[in-house]
Amino acid sequence: MVEDIIYSETERHFKMAKEEPPSVSRDLQELQRKLCLLLDSFQSNSKVVSFMKSPVGRYLDRHPFLALTMLIFVSMSAIPVGFFLLIVVLTSLGALMGAILLEGLVISVCGLSLLCILCGLGFVSLAMSGIAMMSYVVVSCLMSYWFSPRPLTQQNANTDCQLAMKSTDFKRLYQE
Repeated sequence: MVEDIIYSETERHFKMAKEEPPSVSRDLQELQRKLCLLLDSFQSNSKVVSFMKSPVGRYLDRHPFLALTMLIFVSMSAIPVGFFLLIVVLTSLGALMGAILLEGLVISVCGLSLLCILCGLGFVSLAMSGIAMMSYVVVSCLMSYWFSPRPLTQQNANTDCQLAMKSTDFKRLYQE
């Protein structure tokens, strides 16, 4: 009687496992398909193809951590470099008005400030790319563990073994 209940519960569990995956899995598959299409369209761009054939592109292709660090650094340093160039243009306009000595001082101070900011952004981008790479590895491992199809034959063998052990335990209890 108890064996029948345990067997029917495990049978019901395996029937549920054979059914369609939940909507989360379908949503993830749809998202993966869209990202693959976006990546394919990006990689088929003629400018990207010509850059990837250059020596710098091949080097960055072999070193993805460095490529990610460079991408983060360039995107984060755009604003400070823009401010520096704006100050250079404004002081150049001031030099045309006659304040040449002031222009040299402002550009020197701003240049040193920009150097300090870019060094700090270099360290920050290195840390962010390291965190991004570790997060990617952890999330991909978890996703492959959670959503990997597990063969039902191994599951059936494990449950059959467990059922056999439980039935012998019940027989021993019944005999006592």
